[in-house]
Amino acid sequence: MRAKRIKAALAGILLTAGISVTQGATAQAAATAPCEGTYTIVVGGTGSSWNNDGFSGNIQQHVGYPTQIPNGASARAGVNELNRLVRDQRAACPWQHVKMGGYSLGAAVVHIWVTENWQTFGNVNAILIADPKRQGNPGANGGSVPFGGIVGAPLAGADRFFGSNVPVKTICHWDYVCDESAGIWTYPGNHVRNYPNDFNMDFHNDVANEQWYNGAWYPASW
Repeated sequence: MRAKRIKAALAGILLTAGISVTQGATAQAAATAPCEGTYTIVVGGTGSSWNNDGFSGNIQQHVGYPTQIPNGASARAGVNELNRLVRDQRAACPWQHVKMGGYSLGAAVVHIWVTENWQTFGNVNAILIADPKRQGNPGANGGSVPFGGIVGAPLAGADRFFGSNVPVKTICHWDYVCDESAGIWTYPGNHVRNYPNDFNMDFHNDVANEQWYNGAWYPASW
């Protein structure tokens, strides 16, 4: 019984954030991007690096942070780095729109950033793909809920604290990481395969405030 509990706990650590194709450097020296157009910034999942996070499209910045161990400390480091990069860009380009996207652990990073900053930072929208902090309905809560005591804050838990002035698009398709009701047996296959088009940031507009759940559209509920 003890062995099963340990195995479940270890599985929980992985389930909160997902798998990426590589591990690598977690730091990126970033210069301020041009002020024209939208400033798009993305955050990869567990095991990713700033130069290999799976995202594509017209992206100005990839966030580097420690992704090898998905827990509260790694999420906090990601939030801090995202905050630094976004605020440096905003200081240089005060009127530029910011579009931020994240996958799995990276979605939790973006989720936390919005929760903490929506009251003081406007003209921004967020795309959350397979967010482990996603709060149902529809479906059940994300995978960080049952393993919250293991991963720790701020990764632990689920919420919809996105505020009133930040459009948020959440995407979760038959995936245990963002929906417990999908069943643990769907991991990691569905988590890796079920978002083929969503990593292209050009696919998402700047004002989407909605949920995509198991292939169907739902209005925002936050």
